[in-house]
Amino acid sequence: MRILVVGAGATGGYFGAQLAAAGRDVTFLVRPGRAAALREGGLVVRSPRGDVRVGRPRLVTADELRADGPRAEGPEDAKGADRGGAYDLVLLGVKAYGLDGAIEDMAPAVGRDTMILPMLNGMRHMDVLDQRFGAAAVLGGACYVATTLAPDGSIHQLKDMQQLLFGDRQEPGSERIHAVEAALRDAGFSVRLLADPVAAMWVKWVTLASLGAITCLMRGAIGEVVAAPRGEEFARGVVDECLAVAEASGSPLTDARKAEVYGAMTEHGAPTTSSMYRDLRAGNRVEADQIVGDMVERGAALGVATPLLSVAYTHLGVYQASLA
Repeated sequence: MRILVVGAGATGGYFGAQLAAAGRDVTFLVRPGRAAALREGGLVVRSPRGDVRVGRPRLVTADELRADGPRAEGPEDAKGADRGGAYDLVLLGVKAYGLDGAIEDMAPAVGRDTMILPMLNGMRHMDVLDQRFGAAAVLGGACYVATTLAPDGSIHQLKDMQQLLFGDRQEPGSERIHAVEAALRDAGFSVRLLADPVAAMWVKWVTLASLGAITCLMRGAIGEVVAAPRGEEFARGVVDECLAVAEASGSPLTDARKAEVYGAMTEHGAPTTSSMYRDLRAGNRVEADQIVGDMVERGAALGVATPLLSVAYTHLGVYQASLA
């Protein structure tokens, strides 16, 4: 299976490096600057599970991909003998605010039978991808990994956590999704094929939106927030709002999942922070619109009040404006 990994940053680079090291047919779609750095130093993952280094990763830039885009469909293409630049699977591992650019860059790699597996946060990207490539091409997926891109270009895994959840939204037991599972299995991270990947995406979104809103608005780790006056009440209120939006959207969390989210957001002494908060503290762009803002907008459309999330979103909007 020919796999194109869009982005070689903290997320795409991590999963792509593991796949490449496991001998899979992986190409990375990267910007020219990142391509130059990877050609010189290779793709390196520093991990508590053991470092991984891909000395000569297969790379392509958007301009190169356009020059070798999918050829017009014909008898040869239908037989699979001449697919041009089309790939079997596209792993989309960019930040949500880079989605529009990534779509234009990767479009030449998407052929008639290409499957797209997004590893982005939230749900807004699914609507965008469905509109651009058709819902049948877009799989559902969520990843759990704590990584960061170091100044030297290497990827540092912060926790021993690496899982990729995915499934076929159109046909859960399809032959093609089992082929994807075979291609991703035994490559340095755990995989889990789901009959309902959208439900898993909502679980992650509720968790991230809660964690992001709590830590960014209060500028502290979960343990620091719940130790503050009425901090635990505030944290529970944020979770309440996220759960209400999920339920109104037709994707309610199970009681067990709800308990997990409440527990994680109110754990006394927990050093837990969100990647959004870490990006904010570093002065970087954050996924405010996609993680918190979209939750607020969906709630408004469904008649669900989200006052705490709305304050957090406004707060993040002020921060984003300060970067301009």
